[in-house]
Amino acid sequence: QVQLVESGGGLVQPGGSLRLSCAASGSIFSIYAMGWYRQAPGKQRELVAGIRSGGSTNYADSVKGRFTISRDNAKNTVYLQMNSLKPEDTAVYYCYVQELSHPPSDAYWGQGTQVTVSS
Repeated sequence: QVQLVESGGGLVQPGGSLRLSCAASGSIFSIYAMGWYRQAPGKQRELVAGIRSGGSTNYADSVKGRFTISRDNAKNTVYLQMNSLKPEDTAVYYCYVQELSHPPSDAYWGQGTQVTVSS
């Protein structure tokens, strides 16, 4: 019943910026964590950034210092500010939400938004 609506993807030149948004709605009780994974052709899906209910965050090493994750708990919305984008950041970015007391396998997923970094 939970739906994640993603926005903000697009085409950007190297060094540019994008901000992704993901809003969760539906019958969700309590969010444990929200964040973003990405998947590029021929590559395994990887965690980009996550933020827990208490505010702690984690990032992939490849994006540290360039990406910032934040959230608005009242709106069940998570944001990913992506700066200094590189061609290797090109991927489909998927938002996820994990409910409190639920395993990661029960996470909800957005449909994905394409981020393309190219000159």
